Amino acid sequence: MIKRKFAALLSLATWMYSCHLPQKDKKDKKDHRPNIVVILADDMGFSDPGCFGGEIHTPNIDWLAKNGTRFTNFYNTSRCCPTRASLLTGLYNQESGIGEMTTDQHEPGYRGYLTDNTVTIAEVLKSAGYQTAMSGKWHVSNTNVQPTKKEQLAWLNHQAFHPYFSPLYQYPIKRGFDKFYGTIWGVVDYFDPFSLVHDSTAVREVPKGYYHTDAINDSASAFIRQMSGKEQPFFLYVAENAAHWPLMAKPEDIAKYENTYKVGWESIREARYKRMVDMGLIDSSKAALSPRWNKGLSWKDNPDSIWDARAMAVHAAMVDCMDQGIGRILKTLRETGELDNTLIIFLSDNGASAEVCANYGPGFDRPSETRDGRQIVYDTKKQRLVGPETTYSSIGQRWANVVNAPYRFWKADSYEGGIHTPMIAFWPKGLNLKKGGFNNHVGHVMDFMATFVDLAKAKYPRTFRGHVITPTQGLSLVPVFKGQKAETHRALFNEHFGSRYVRSGGWKLVKKGGKDSWQLYNIAEDETELHDLADRYPDKVHQLDSMWQRWANEVHVFPKP
Repeated sequence: MIKRKFAALLSLATWMYSCHLPQKDKKDKKDHRPNIVVILADDMGFSDPGCFGGEIHTPNIDWLAKNGTRFTNFYNTSRCCPTRASLLTGLYNQESGIGEMTTDQHEPGYRGYLTDNTVTIAEVLKSAGYQTAMSGKWHVSNTNVQPTKKEQLAWLNHQAFHPYFSPLYQYPIKRGFDKFYGTIWGVVDYFDPFSLVHDSTAVREVPKGYYHTDAINDSASAFIRQMSGKEQPFFLYVAENAAHWPLMAKPEDIAKYENTYKVGWESIREARYKRMVDMGLIDSSKAALSPRWNKGLSWKDNPDSIWDARAMAVHAAMVDCMDQGIGRILKTLRETGELDNTLIIFLSDNGASAEVCANYGPGFDRPSETRDGRQIVYDTKKQRLVGPETTYSSIGQRWANVVNAPYRFWKADSYEGGIHTPMIAFWPKGLNLKKGGFNNHVGHVMDFMATFVDLAKAKYPRTFRGHVITPTQGLSLVPVFKGQKAETHRALFNEHFGSRYVRSGGWKLVKKGGKDSWQLYNIAEDETELHDLADRYPDKVHQLDSMWQRWANEVHVFPKP
């Protein structure tokens, strides 16, 4: 019991942030390969950070952009766990076993966990001598559940205890990470998260004043202090939960945005677009602002304007808090002398979510009451202002359309609003690109494996622990970082719950669901997908559709009707 309590306390960021270990003089570090830090935001819209056009206060993300490079054509796989699977393994997500979510459907592409044919970046880099650590959201393993809804809710409400949230062999520390602090599941109560784990030990209680975004980032800082100064470089994966619903933030962060969003959807969206054009992030001749979603309701006629303004204020507060934590990570890298030779990648796992999470109600991964017995309100009528632990709500479709500006649609879709991610690369010693500039190289989250293998002088294995490993599908970004001409993907593909696309040679074929018709866009000239050319170019539709079908067969896709 004493040992378990000590491990739990040690894991909490409140204590971890003070774990300052003795530092070696940087001259003693003989291995000059770069440290690698990946910071993955959750459900953050393309235009949320200031450096991508947003009004949210993100000085630390902006600093990375000002001193690094913004990639304007970078892609994820449209949802949390598939993107994490693709990023970690260098494969299309179906090849890694996570075609949809984390339930095992007993089909090759839909096992719900990283399967035996995969290796993670952490496993490959660890084999090459790197130290490895992770803080934050895992969400790439099967979810253990209790036999009845009553028992499941007792577990979710912290009123019953079960030590394992997934099969232990699927935990991060079994997939190459030396250290881990975070959640195994996806959805969290930010003030008292379910499935919180230190290495493999469940954290049974959090201290008063706990906020999970702070804990993720302060744990990352503590890990840097523990790994810095040693001869071996390190790989750190910071998997944020912000700004995934439920909308929960600290009052002092919400207060900064109390009046910001009272001007409404139209004003915020148009202002973001103007800033994006003015800063040179997008070319207005190729990326017109797409029509506002469901524009029949104007802000001045919106009966829920007070609630909606508050919801977006909380979303902004969650992004703001994440940025503050990233600032502490940067401070730690400076203090330990590691910043100049650290490659930092920042991006989002998908576009902002249009889900109305209140419609789901409690169950599976959503509690019905707090640890101390207060009822959690799933407010479908927008009567309870969001922000505290006792409400489960989300920003909804109209705000999701705003924060994904200038693109159409959102998370889970294969349109640009679902898959087009804001990505920043920062590395003072290694980037031979214009500081603060933009790069239009078309890349994908699966490219990080090949990139980091190159930088680490590692070897991507053919077999690992007795299993044949699927060859990586990603392409190294190292030539791009060096300012050289780089190999590009002949084509990119996606499928998620029937939504799908293929992008090749400046064209993109996309549909929202399995029964919908394909739409064809000249994506090189129509980045916001406004002019469907499918009727004009039926041969191109047929060609791209055939490419998609071949890919789908190769990676074990079985689209749902």
